[in-house]
Amino acid sequence: MSTTQTANKTLEATLAPPTRCKEQRLQQTLSEYRDALDDAFEQNCTTMSATNDVVTPYNLPYQAKDALKSYVPKLHNTYNAKELHEEHPLRFVNRAGKFDRDTSREYEICWNVPQPGRETNFWIPLQLNPDQQELWDDLLDDESSTKVGELRLQKHRKTWTLHVTVEYEIEDTSELPENPTRVGFDIGESMLVTGCALQHDTPTKPLLVNGKEAKRIRKEMFTTLKRLQERDAAQWRIDERFDHYQNALTDIIEKASRRAVEYAHRFAKPVVVLEDLS
Repeated sequence: MSTTQTANKTLEATLAPPTRCKEQRLQQTLSEYRDALDDAFEQNCTTMSATNDVVTPYNLPYQAKDALKSYVPKLHNTYNAKELHEEHPLRFVNRAGKFDRDTSREYEICWNVPQPGRETNFWIPLQLNPDQQELWDDLLDDESSTKVGELRLQKHRKTWTLHVTVEYEIEDTSELPENPTRVGFDIGESMLVTGCALQHDTPTKPLLVNGKEAKRIRKEMFTTLKRLQERDAAQWRIDERFDHYQNALTDIIEKASRRAVEYAHRFAKPVVVLEDLS
């Protein structure tokens, strides 16, 4: 028997090359956000109220401040984070998910970029991932049940990428086997993957995949690329080093994923249980 459930997916779009003025405003908002994030994290804000007191003076749109009020306490209370990654994306709550569509434009879909103050937002065209066109169509359909979640804006060298979490309905036709073995997985930084099977209501033979090497590579990548940019290195050289690190990280993630699948298959009738990955 089929039932309707909801699923989350992250849509990806690249911002069309912004004008000089818009580029400056994007960079300023990102820098201000990271300053506010660092400040709230260093002050050990474990509640939304405490985070609000810290981030209120910063010149940020309310959608970014609200995202910080939710995110910073999670860093401490849920993720037990000891330090911040240098390249945190700019996060917005779902109220920043305002889009416009016009089929006569070169880029049909534009995003209304939140800015601090009244009537300061600006529109910017999006280059969509063509494999996700159907979900974008649903998102912009007024009669669709697809909903916008968190938005994350990240800059990589000269390119801005927007990630939009969406929640949509799916038809679930799967059935749990009789007496399944539930195998839970958690994804993190210090431990890239933590897995544990539950047999007879007892945790059994956990899987631990250390994330130390991935963390080291990410840190080295950031330092190396920053140094190359400061030296005005040729773009091909920067791209070459970026690809080198990305390939190394992809290899680590693929091996960890394979180990997780192999671990689950050790048990009878395994059913994988994941954290909320939205």
